[in-house]
Amino acid sequence: MFDVSVIEEPAAAEVALDPVRARLLALLAEPHSATSLAALVGLPRQKVNYHLKALEAHGLVELVEERRKGNMTERVLRAAAASFVISPIALSAVQPDPARSPDRLSARWLLALAARLVRETGQLITGAEKAGKPVATFALDGTVRFASAADRAAFAQELTAAVTALVSRYHDEAAPGGREHRVIVAIHPVAEKES
Repeated sequence: MFDVSVIEEPAAAEVALDPVRARLLALLAEPHSATSLAALVGLPRQKVNYHLKALEAHGLVELVEERRKGNMTERVLRAAAASFVISPIALSAVQPDPARSPDRLSARWLLALAARLVRETGQLITGAEKAGKPVATFALDGTVRFASAADRAAFAQELTAAVTALVSRYHDEAAPGGREHRVIVAIHPVAEKES
């Protein structure tokens, strides 16, 4: 089971977003049969089986084992990943495009960049899985508490200068066999936790 899997197909996104199926996916972090899930969600086993088949058809759940019970075979399934992200490619006609309005200070532009990051990383993961190779990525995540808006602006200015200097030092447009890598640095307020 993967930690995170990316849903790229519109039909798979539709299946995963159904409230009953989303609940089943969450419960399938641990292996279950249709019978054990039916008891947990309070639905008939046949209805749960119907939803499980839809999830399985789109690769969102996988068979763990089959158990013989009398004259029946009980199928035990689990989610293909602990969590799922729906790529903007699933809504290709309306997916965000950061090139439409590049405004470094806009939260909506940051969201478009994040959507592109999900789309591109999802495509890399999918391609790497097919090729049986790892994806070379790197990420930083942290928080900083600014005393004032002026401090935040100064930080952004210094961060821009530092990243620009690093990029100019290592970027080689003419490198034979070189491969471009996208660099995204973002600063946003941390959302308040619901109580």
